[in-house]
Amino acid sequence: MSFKDYTQRVNQHLDGYLSSQGSLTEAMRYSVLSGGKRFRPILTYAVANTFGADLDLVDSSACAVELIHAYSLIHDDLPAMDDDDIRHNQPACHKKFGEAQAILAGDGLQALAFEVLTNDDGLSTQVRIALLQALTHAAFEMAEGQSIDLSVVSKIIDIETLQNMHRKKTGALLSCSVKLGALVSSQCRTEDRQILDGFSQDIGLAYQVQDDVLDVLTPEGVLGKKQHSDADKNKPTYPALLGLDKATKTYQQLYQQAFKKLEQLSVDANELYNLTEQLQSRKF
Repeated sequence: MSFKDYTQRVNQHLDGYLSSQGSLTEAMRYSVLSGGKRFRPILTYAVANTFGADLDLVDSSACAVELIHAYSLIHDDLPAMDDDDIRHNQPACHKKFGEAQAILAGDGLQALAFEVLTNDDGLSTQVRIALLQALTHAAFEMAEGQSIDLSVVSKIIDIETLQNMHRKKTGALLSCSVKLGALVSSQCRTEDRQILDGFSQDIGLAYQVQDDVLDVLTPEGVLGKKQHSDADKNKPTYPALLGLDKATKTYQQLYQQAFKKLEQLSVDANELYNLTEQLQSRKF
């Protein structure tokens, strides 16, 4: 399947999960279905497909990881957090529906993510427990990363602290997307899962360093959110600590490390290689 097919597939299932009526669901649908690159569920599908899994068994994981991502964006955009008014070139959830409803929409999406996984009767109880453990751990890591992010505003920090923050805030859920795809794939061996863990760590950090660079270089209309958002809030970023050229080299090097890990898998990883190339070349 193509990445476009994966996107259409996850969107169709997300639409079904968010089909009930009511003001809360309206805010949830607005935040999930109004845009987004869908890289996380595409990663889940691509990993599972690489190891020959039945994609019907992957849908719940792909949807769950995207629901968690959407919830995190709603809460990140709140005035008490990152205080961003634009998301996907439209008003952020709290600007459209108010802060209280936005908080509830995020809470609802997080709960729905776990419900979707729990109710997937096509998966064994053992697999569902493993998926839930992976997703809950990633959700906590993501929250911890956001906490670190808020605590270092206007502070001078070292590169190790910044890297730790990025690995948690952004990298944890991207890594989880890969792990979920591996967990639903019975043909994915222990050695392959270990390689995929390293691969996901590389692309997870690369993605955020790249975001820092794109925030400097890419116009707001392309980014889909306010340009220079972190710099304007005096948040530490890779370009601020290392300079733009070295920050760019850092994420490019991380992607190269990821490519090398894919070569170590016991199966043909061409689909994952192509997806990683798309991540590396993205402009927003």
